[in-house]
Amino acid sequence: MDQFTLNLLFVGASFALYVGIAVWARAGSTSEFYAAGRGVHPVTNGMATAADWMSAASFISMAGLIAFTGYDGSSYLMGWTGGYVLLALLLAPYLRKFGKFTVSEFIGDRFYSPTARMVAVLCLIIASLTYVIGQMTGVGVAFGRFLEISNTAGLLIGACVVFAYAVFGGMKGVTYTQVAQYCVLILAYTIPAIFISLQLTGMPIPPLGLFSQTVDAEGVKSGVYLLTTLDEIITDLGFSSYTEAHRDNLNMVLFTLSLMIGTAGLPHVIMRFFTVPKVSDARWSAGWTLVFIALLYLTAPAVGAMARTNITTMMWPEGAAGQAVSLEAIENAPEYEWMRTWEQTGLLGWEDKNGDGYIQYYNDQNEDMAERAAAEGWEGNELTNLNLDILVLANPEIANLPGWVIGLVAAGGLAAALSTAAGLLLAISSAVSHDLLKGQLMPRLSERGELLSARLAMAAAIVVATILGLNPPGFAAETVALAFGLAAASIFPALMMGIFSKRVNNVGAVAGMVAGMLFTLTYIFMHKGWFFIANTAMFPDTVDGSLLGIQSTAIGAVGAAINFAVAYAVSLSTKDTPQEIKDLIENVRTPSGAGAAVDH
Repeated sequence: MDQFTLNLLFVGASFALYVGIAVWARAGSTSEFYAAGRGVHPVTNGMATAADWMSAASFISMAGLIAFTGYDGSSYLMGWTGGYVLLALLLAPYLRKFGKFTVSEFIGDRFYSPTARMVAVLCLIIASLTYVIGQMTGVGVAFGRFLEISNTAGLLIGACVVFAYAVFGGMKGVTYTQVAQYCVLILAYTIPAIFISLQLTGMPIPPLGLFSQTVDAEGVKSGVYLLTTLDEIITDLGFSSYTEAHRDNLNMVLFTLSLMIGTAGLPHVIMRFFTVPKVSDARWSAGWTLVFIALLYLTAPAVGAMARTNITTMMWPEGAAGQAVSLEAIENAPEYEWMRTWEQTGLLGWEDKNGDGYIQYYNDQNEDMAERAAAEGWEGNELTNLNLDILVLANPEIANLPGWVIGLVAAGGLAAALSTAAGLLLAISSAVSHDLLKGQLMPRLSERGELLSARLAMAAAIVVATILGLNPPGFAAETVALAFGLAAASIFPALMMGIFSKRVNNVGAVAGMVAGMLFTLTYIFMHKGWFFIANTAMFPDTVDGSLLGIQSTAIGAVGAAINFAVAYAVSLSTKDTPQEIKDLIENVRTPSGAGAAVDH
């Protein structure tokens, strides 16, 4: 059976499963649509939350970024997992005890202000739409390669699939669909990693293989560790050492912090904790989520390092002293078929600039390598396009793994992107139908009308996200990082102050959210460009033209600090919080039954 047919079987079977689950778990009420009837078991919810969380950025893009940034890529791992600790300890149980359907509803009630609720809705939609763009980017990449169609066509197909199971199933359908998607994506991520770890190190556990010695074709250990080998290979080509420590402490700290508090402020993640029966279940859900996420996140560094090793040695098969891969080999040799197929997607490209019949791959910005290139008559790095989002998906092909593994990876990549897209779209539709229409504009809207409006809002959000996904502001993980910054600067401070501060009032909360969002959004626009003007920014995303050299992906932490500062300053200069709201806060923060015990 050819590879294309295998891909169709794996992807088609997984899609049929998702749609079937959505039909079985079709939401029949607003409670089921928004919170799955509050009857989801903590383990089930943990698995669904993990799938909701491990998006295209985690599955497709993160290992690719780690592969080409090395040590600095650990920020993604620390930020995205650390955020769940904050969420479990500081937010999830309190929000579940509050007992509402949406984040915006909590903010509106806590800050006793329809305006605060509307500002929260706006912030939620901006952050969630940005996040969805990253998912749609991943959908286009995966479909483009494995179904051998264009990125645009793949993106449109993915949008239709999300529409089929998210619009009708709501949170109830999405929850059980995401359980299935987690099983698909974790198998699709770990099975190829095990194969490749065995090939390179003889170790079947990829995280341990990362720190093991390499082996030859007969399985004999070389005496040289994988990371040492990788460092030697890429430094010979003029690139920085893979294990070299970071050089930018400020950006690394701010970026990690932005991802952490963004995790704790993203509404589609928080909404998952509204689906469990009890407050204690919210904590257990967060704990199980960390367990399920860890299975992928502990594997990702190994996948990144091994992918970088494979692609570098394939592009430079004779070592740094010899020529790079020949055009004839790329055009005819079976081991380079993956390059030919990925070239069709537009995400991989090369050009024989000096006409010598070889494709040179090296760091042409490195002085030593540039000097050697001049002596050899080369005219620059001829690997003209290598989209980092392709690396995880191409890794099984580079390693020449069986066709069924490649088909499984195709299904896993799409499962990761679609599961998160569904959660985000549900958060957007809930904000529009429950907070905007039912909460403000049409308070007499019937439950049936609210359910219909939620589905229409989700359909509209899918259309908008698809259009914006055609021209994203960066790789999937980069785009997602921007969304985390927006959530960190707007939603997270409001939730923290809403739970742990009685002094912050309605005026302060609104002022803080507006200040944090406007600052962060403006900074991103200035340094990235966005939507239809992507990559035509007023300033490059570097130290030049930036605030203290802070990159746009790390600015969310600064936006959060501005939010906190403005909210407290305005609150202290205006009227105190009403007593009934202080009592509400105390009730939310006090465990059920506290103080009920008496001495006998």
